Amino acid sequence: MSDIDGIDPFLEGAGEDMIDFAREILAIPAIAPDSGGDGEMKKGERILELVSDWGFDGIERYDAPDDRVTAGKRPNILLKIRGEDPSLPRIWIFAHMDVVPPGDLNKWTGDPYTLRVDGDRLVARGIEDNGQDLIASLFAAKAVLEGGARPKRDVNIFLVADEEVGSSKGMVHLLKEHEGLFSKDDLFIVPDAGEPDGSVIEVAEKSIMWIKVSTFGKQVHASVPHKGINANLAAMRFLVSIHDELNETYPHEDRLYDYPRSSFVPSKREQNVPNINTVPGEDISYIDCRIMPNYRAQKVLDLIRTRAKEHSEKHGVRMEVETVQYEQAAPPTSPDHPVVDLLKKAIKDVYGVDAEPQGIGGGTCAAILRRKGYPAAVWGKMEDTAHMPDETALLSNYIGDSRVFARIFMS
Repeated sequence: MSDIDGIDPFLEGAGEDMIDFAREILAIPAIAPDSGGDGEMKKGERILELVSDWGFDGIERYDAPDDRVTAGKRPNILLKIRGEDPSLPRIWIFAHMDVVPPGDLNKWTGDPYTLRVDGDRLVARGIEDNGQDLIASLFAAKAVLEGGARPKRDVNIFLVADEEVGSSKGMVHLLKEHEGLFSKDDLFIVPDAGEPDGSVIEVAEKSIMWIKVSTFGKQVHASVPHKGINANLAAMRFLVSIHDELNETYPHEDRLYDYPRSSFVPSKREQNVPNINTVPGEDISYIDCRIMPNYRAQKVLDLIRTRAKEHSEKHGVRMEVETVQYEQAAPPTSPDHPVVDLLKKAIKDVYGVDAEPQGIGGGTCAAILRRKGYPAAVWGKMEDTAHMPDETALLSNYIGDSRVFARIFMS
């Protein structure tokens, strides 16, 4: 396995080993304490046990302290392969170990943490997000190491914590406390988003702002609505009006992105009253804003707050607007950057697809890299079932993506 011609057969025959690896690590819930879990430590330690004899040139830990979890820290694990020429830009792969909670178990057709295999289809929580390309990148490294092929450049696989809830104990921690690890000439890949045909390389993200709108009126019996102030009704009027105004005020389109313009989506609503015959005195609603980078998120927030104040005065309610998440868009990675070229060539060779750079509305930890000046590209060939019940990935994508990463490692 001194070259791709030898590595490919190894990976094409590694499907059962990948399934076994996935079964082992996905049986361990790795949920952030923000979402009611105990972190990723047990999962990270099991991964280290499984790869301990693979021959990595170095294994390093950059754990983040966190007194909310039993271990007292959150794991960030670096696996290193030394290249022939240390002067060349290094390759970095960032995959995350944490998963989201399974949600309503009644919507699953089996235990979320017990991997089910149905031909090419694999089902479990975390099987796609981010198990697929965490495992694919590790097996690409294993193929290189077992073949005795020394890559031209250093290859670094970082398994990070906390991506699902903001990355403060993962990527943010690394760039704050250990930024000296990285060079802006390096090649950064975050395999955490993609299309079913593998045709999209994400190079740009929109600003993300989640807004919580709390409306306070006066609760009364529904038979005498004139004696109260209906917070539910006031909130609905506000959500419709601000949705329409924001779309009119921020109309810029850019076909680099899918969806090609800003979006302002009234989404979650918390329960107000448990019975039908009561006028609610309180309503809590949320707006998911994905804002094109040419607009400042702060201006959008200022407009929402101004309209909430006006709405409060008009309808006799009190409205409070606060941010649940707020991330101004990072500078995009150039579609012509060498990391994009590397990905395009490898994807074409494995999948026969001409992948194109694109922007997305979702958020990945690549944005954290870009804000610090590290050009990152995001890619994976994915079924797009992340966070859903019966989260699904294809074994053929596990194998195919590992072949893509192997080509990048050997470039």
